[in-house]
Amino acid sequence: MSAVFIPYLWAQIMILMMKRYLGLTLVAVGISAISFAQVTYKNAIGARVSPVSYYDFFSFSYKTFVTNAGAIEVNAGIGHKSYVGHSPFTFAASAAYQHHFAIPVEGLNWYVGGGLTMYNSFSDKNGGYRGLGFGFFPTGGIDYKFPTIPLNLSADYRPSIFFTKPDFQDSFFATNFGISVRYVLGSR
Repeated sequence: MSAVFIPYLWAQIMILMMKRYLGLTLVAVGISAISFAQVTYKNAIGARVSPVSYYDFFSFSYKTFVTNAGAIEVNAGIGHKSYVGHSPFTFAASAAYQHHFAIPVEGLNWYVGGGLTMYNSFSDKNGGYRGLGFGFFPTGGIDYKFPTIPLNLSADYRPSIFFTKPDFQDSFFATNFGISVRYVLGSR
């Protein structure tokens, strides 16, 4: 009985190992294909609008790819929010690294990353809204480059955590969503 059972068991083990190796190979190939997003542009300049943000409502936006999948995005802009009886005005700047991953639609990628942000708030009446804010944020979003025209659109989410801030501002700002429209300066 053991003379028949051992070869059968050995064959079953080999089949199981081949299935696992095939599965691992397919996963590795899939990850390799996804992780190397081929972005079709090098640089883009435009604007980012974040309608719910008090510190960077409108920003100029510049994005450059430093590798095939890695990009740096820099924003500089203004914010204005009216509170009861006062309306602080802010200047803001941020920089983020974004790692892009391909989506099987031409020109469409998703990305994750993180960055630093700072703002200086000027309040017209209340000193509690006046001062410097400095913090960091994780980011994630989608990025689309139109194939026939030099236009790039992106949408992102940047929940921000501030180390320093004016007294009456929040140290965690969870609702920083933005949309960017950029003119593509160079293609790959």
